[in-house]
Amino acid sequence: MNDNHDASCRKIKEAVCIDTPRVYDSCADKDCLADMRVYFTDCGQNVIDNASNVRCRGCEVLNVFTEVERVPFNRGFYSVDLTFFFAVTLDAFSSANCPPETVVGLTVFSKKCILYGSDGNVKIFSSEFSENETDEQLPMTSSNPRAKVQVAEPICLDAKLCRPCDCCNNIVDMSCGIPRSVRRRFNGQFGMQSDDKAVRVTIGVFTIIQLERDVQMLIPAYDFCMPCKECSCDTEDPCDSFRKIKFPVGEFFPPSEKNIPDSGKLCSESFSNNSGSCGCCK
Repeated sequence: MNDNHDASCRKIKEAVCIDTPRVYDSCADKDCLADMRVYFTDCGQNVIDNASNVRCRGCEVLNVFTEVERVPFNRGFYSVDLTFFFAVTLDAFSSANCPPETVVGLTVFSKKCILYGSDGNVKIFSSEFSENETDEQLPMTSSNPRAKVQVAEPICLDAKLCRPCDCCNNIVDMSCGIPRSVRRRFNGQFGMQSDDKAVRVTIGVFTIIQLERDVQMLIPAYDFCMPCKECSCDTEDPCDSFRKIKFPVGEFFPPSEKNIPDSGKLCSESFSNNSGSCGCCK
């Protein structure tokens, strides 16, 4: 590519209209979820009933259910109800002489925040192409904005055996309280839980919540996107390709704490507030 071509690419050729999601409002939050009860299937609960101690190995976000509702008397604002489903992996110790048994349970957390999503009072219809079929009209969608939730990998901070009454998120009806899409991620059936022994965990989670809606925007168009490099079709010796890879020093010699940027700041500030928060901090 010569300089004349680069200069022509920088010139605006025309203004084009695109249909794209626009983020109207967003917030970030850091929650420390303390004393969350872990629910087990029938097989897992038998292991917990015979355990004398538990240790948390890890935690994973299975799904986040979102509901967006208009806030009365606050035009353009919407409440976003979030329900998080976590899979918690535990080591259950029955005695000092036996190796631990790994069990996976479920814990649930709900929260709400209010964000600005602007107004929209239109009905949206669209169609899409299906091969060997007529184009069917898709169902009408509402004009409410869409909620998007980004969740970092959660951190399991603590796990303890306890009584069920010591937990803060007891679900009365396990058959209706857990969606089918979440239940099928576990082996066994969720049913009656033990009245004598339960597991409570403390989880740290970072989230970003956004409200977005489709809008038409006018943007400058410079030119069509043409690739700037040629395709490489060389079939060189695999060993020659391997020799070009740098030796992974970091894999053999992990960095010390003083060489990790802001490591001390992260540890001191990440979970200083054990009570957590109920809303998003802008």
